[in-house]
Amino acid sequence: MLKVSKKEGMKKTPQSLTPKQKRELSTLAAMPDDAIDTSDIPELPPDAWKDAVRGKFYRPIKQAISMRLDADVVAWLKKPGKGYQTRANQILRKRMLEEIRRA
Repeated sequence: MLKVSKKEGMKKTPQSLTPKQKRELSTLAAMPDDAIDTSDIPELPPDAWKDAVRGKFYRPIKQAISMRLDADVVAWLKKPGKGYQTRANQILRKRMLEEIRRA
């Protein structure tokens, strides 16, 4: 279920499973994979995935913030032209992912 708010954009809200859904999931989890009928969703041939790109349509939710930066840092970010906020975000994301990998 998705809730839309003008302020926050789209947010996913957790939804509880019904007892029936929990039973169905437990039953499926206990079954061996080859016993599950997947005839209505046949497997695709390996060639179908050759041009696949992971995360192509992923767009993280943006959050507007106010941040005080040194003037020379802002000038450096703006020097190549439009998109200085995007550049700052890319630099911070790269650093964040590096730290996450190290941890």
